[in-house]
Amino acid sequence: MRIAQLLKARETGILLALVLVIVATTVKNPAFLFSTDGWRDLLLTPSILMLVAVGQAIVIITRNVDLSVGSVVGLSAYLTGRVFIDLPGVPWPLVFLIGLAFGALLGLVNGALVAFAKVPALVITLGTLYIYRGINVMWTGSDRINSSDMPREFLALGTSSLVGIPYLTILALVVLVIAGWFLRTQRAGRELYAIGSDPDAAHLYGLKVTQRVLAAFVVCGALAGLAGVLYAARYGTVNSQAGSGWELDAVGAAVIGGVAIFGGSGTVWGATIGAYLLLTINRALPVIGVQDFWQRAVVGVLILGAIVLDRVLSVRQSRRLTEARNS
Repeated sequence: MRIAQLLKARETGILLALVLVIVATTVKNPAFLFSTDGWRDLLLTPSILMLVAVGQAIVIITRNVDLSVGSVVGLSAYLTGRVFIDLPGVPWPLVFLIGLAFGALLGLVNGALVAFAKVPALVITLGTLYIYRGINVMWTGSDRINSSDMPREFLALGTSSLVGIPYLTILALVVLVIAGWFLRTQRAGRELYAIGSDPDAAHLYGLKVTQRVLAAFVVCGALAGLAGVLYAARYGTVNSQAGSGWELDAVGAAVIGGVAIFGGSGTVWGATIGAYLLLTINRALPVIGVQDFWQRAVVGVLILGAIVLDRVLSVRQSRRLTEARNS
């Protein structure tokens, strides 16, 4: 029974698509996978986006969206560099906590406006996207953070690995397991799905809708803040455009991974696979000689296809429920 359910899961189809992309590209160019840099990049490059996609998935499950996550990543990345510059000798583990707290604070602003002011999340986070990015540009100016401004131990996190698996990937997987466990087994996690399925019914049932939505945005912001810290460790250089466009990649990864854009269904596991598929396609298409325009078009088709599929499945499920009631 479990095997049959696994084969029918949306995540399984996305995972198979990811495997096919890797295999097809490796056949074309074996160095894509069978080289030290190829294997490392395959695991490492999507790891930071994976964190942002997990947070985005949690918010989308509640029938909301956070379009400010890219700006939060950029602000947190620059903050990371400034902390090392302005506080020489600061322990790098403390910087992780600072990034998490800073991102959570920005997420709290988004969540409070959505949960208490009752303004659509799309409108609120579109505004904070520009506000946070504007603050980042004003704060950064023409300056940038260089690798020489950060300690070697911190930068090593972005390049080192354990038994062939990058530290950043291991950290991202730990976050994924915790988020997946929480959503699947904890009452508060299950309530997020109930809220996304029908917010009015959740209110009538007595669920803490406002608190849960607020918490979802705080978690999303915290993960974006953590992603900003890892961005600084991974790339070693941070300017005012760090994280630009990541909000669309995060939404795309979640939707491609089976998280319903209308809320109430999907998993962080699917969002993670979606993030890996999205960035693997971006790496694979140039290898097989596909032009930049078609690279973007393929991603767009994947997102549209995922939304259409979600709608079709929703209509089918609704019909089955109606037929069951009438029989």
